[in-house]
Amino acid sequence: MIVGVLKESLGETRVSLLPEAVSALTKKGVTVWVEDGAGAHAAASNADYEKAGASISKSEAIATQSDVILSINTPTIQTSSKILIGVYQPLFNPALVQQWTAQQNTVFSMDMLPRTTRAQSMDVLSSQANIAGYKAVLLAANLYPRYLPMFMTAAGSIAPAKVLILGAGVAGLQAIATARRLGAVVEVFDTRPAVKEEVMSLGAKFIEVEGAADASKAGGYAVEQSEEFQQKQRQRIAESAAKADIIISTAQIPGKKAPILITEEMLNTMRNGSVIIDLAAISGGNTPRTKNGETVVYNGVTIVGNSNLQGTMPSDASKLYGKNILNFFNLILTKEGNLNLNWEDDLVKGSCVTHQGEVVHERVKTAMA
Repeated sequence: MIVGVLKESLGETRVSLLPEAVSALTKKGVTVWVEDGAGAHAAASNADYEKAGASISKSEAIATQSDVILSINTPTIQTSSKILIGVYQPLFNPALVQQWTAQQNTVFSMDMLPRTTRAQSMDVLSSQANIAGYKAVLLAANLYPRYLPMFMTAAGSIAPAKVLILGAGVAGLQAIATARRLGAVVEVFDTRPAVKEEVMSLGAKFIEVEGAADASKAGGYAVEQSEEFQQKQRQRIAESAAKADIIISTAQIPGKKAPILITEEMLNTMRNGSVIIDLAAISGGNTPRTKNGETVVYNGVTIVGNSNLQGTMPSDASKLYGKNILNFFNLILTKEGNLNLNWEDDLVKGSCVTHQGEVVHERVKTAMA
């Protein structure tokens, strides 16, 4: 069996497998082809891959001769009757899903993997969000024109920065920990009361709003809330936003536009020089002024729309992503390295979007309808 690793499109610095992950596959008897220069941005040279047992190839050969093709983002090459594994966001890309069915591709999108205890070792969303939360705070600290920690000097005292974090998922929790290490005072909002204890254990204050809808089955994401709750939510967030120096926003709803948590009215109350890092930018953002992949200054507030901060640490991000993929391979490969798609496995079935010319994922079917 041949596994092909494609070079990502322009702007993506990560790679699906680093040489150490390639070595783990070749030891199982799997043949690995890596596109020329695929790991260059992640500090992995062609020579490193060859040393690990891979062959360096062209994208056309990988597209036609590989059995399984790895590409974090949607492959730019045409494929037919292949197995594709990546993070393709099929809920937002119905045209792409239709293309896969026409091409008879079997597609596993790792962002659709059921977020269960058993799936944790394959959860690419969590491994990458951890990095994004860390880098969000460092980026904000770099853009913020003042100190984050308290300083007492002979020239006077500097008050600590106030950081507001919207969403206490993996990215939010890492952002809390990083901001606290840098000496900031942190407040956190999340619609899930269950995360309060974890937030407080990291040294942050949890903003409570009563009446939230149950989010226990949403896989770590936000869920749509009642109008009454949203009014209470806006009031509490507005109070904290007006005092905040830095806001890290992470709230997303699968398959839908990200909720607007920081309204234009709230932006107008924020202190000049404040910074917002919007990690939900790819699905519209948590502010009305967010633009994905851009930095916007509105009324003295810097708003950074970046849903790929993990790409700023390509080596470690690729390492973690590759480990997730190797763990997923354990579900679809035999010990001898042969392909075995077990459709009785809830993780295999739950992450598959298209197979044999049909859309097989129920949530994707519903979204397309």
